[in-house]
Amino acid sequence: MAARNKDDSADTPPDAGFDQRLERLEALVGELEHGGLGLEASIARYQEGVKLLRECRTTLESFRKRVEELGADGTSAPFAGDPDARAGGG
Repeated sequence: MAARNKDDSADTPPDAGFDQRLERLEALVGELEHGGLGLEASIARYQEGVKLLRECRTTLESFRKRVEELGADGTSAPFAGDPDARAGGG
């Protein structure tokens, strides 16, 4: 009885991109929502999902910083329909 399934680590290689990690995370959520997994398998999937979530958040934060740096020349502004650009707290 092995504690770790070899297939689990093969799904997201260390050099996987954001899209690959996100796809794997969505697959893990689907597996957990569907049920039918044993307790150990469920915990392993959950643990892998938490790791992937952290990696995705880190990647998104680095992308956000890159976009801010690209727009730091002062000539860019959020487009008018941007829901994140709240002027006046409406």
